Amino acid sequence: MVALTVVFLNITFMSPTNSSLCCCVGCHVEEERPKYKPLVTQLAAPKIPEGERVDFDDIHRKRMEKDLLELQTLIDVHFEQRKKEEEELIGLKDRIESRRAERAEQQRVRAEKERCRQTRIAEERQRKEDEEAKKRADDEAKKKKVLSNMGAHFGGFLAKVEQRRGKKQTAREIKKKTLAERRKPLAIENLREDGLRERAKEMWECIYQLESDKFDLTEKMRRQKYEVSHSVHGKGKVGGRWK
Repeated sequence: MVALTVVFLNITFMSPTNSSLCCCVGCHVEEERPKYKPLVTQLAAPKIPEGERVDFDDIHRKRMEKDLLELQTLIDVHFEQRKKEEEELIGLKDRIESRRAERAEQQRVRAEKERCRQTRIAEERQRKEDEEAKKRADDEAKKKKVLSNMGAHFGGFLAKVEQRRGKKQTAREIKKKTLAERRKPLAIENLREDGLRERAKEMWECIYQLESDKFDLTEKMRRQKYEVSHSVHGKGKVGGRWK
């Protein structure tokens, strides 16, 4: 490629038209600007020796070989990079699998510890329940032993309690029976005004009679208490005199 450029430049500069154009341009520049000495030595264009033939096929072949070499280099670099990436991917997968297995093992150990803990809690709970049941059984046995030792005394006490309870129950039943006899149903659903007045009058008279009886009984009980108290105090005084 460089050789073709050099040949083209050489042919261009050697053509008569370009020589005349260059002369004209040079003359014009000389008229407008003063001449100056260049600081850098001008390089002459390379010339191809006469009789030497340019082999374009060889240039093209070398260019193709260079392109193929560069392409092969790129392919090698690509596959090398891909190989590294695949190795990194395999390593990453291995680490993931290792981490997964480690996590599974940790979960298994944690589950085993939790199972053991629950078993200990259940055993401790069962032990406490057994101890409490045994304690209750011992207490019941002690109570039964004490009650059996009390024997007939406790039985007599229970009999007395039942007897007193029966007496109280009898008095309560007598009171209920008496009240039931005295308490009569009103039966005022079908009564008119006159009947209601008559029934109210009867109820008032009954209440009046009950209050009178209550007052008489209260006075009678008060007199009896007074007489009993007076007689007791009188006997004490008489006995004191005889002493």
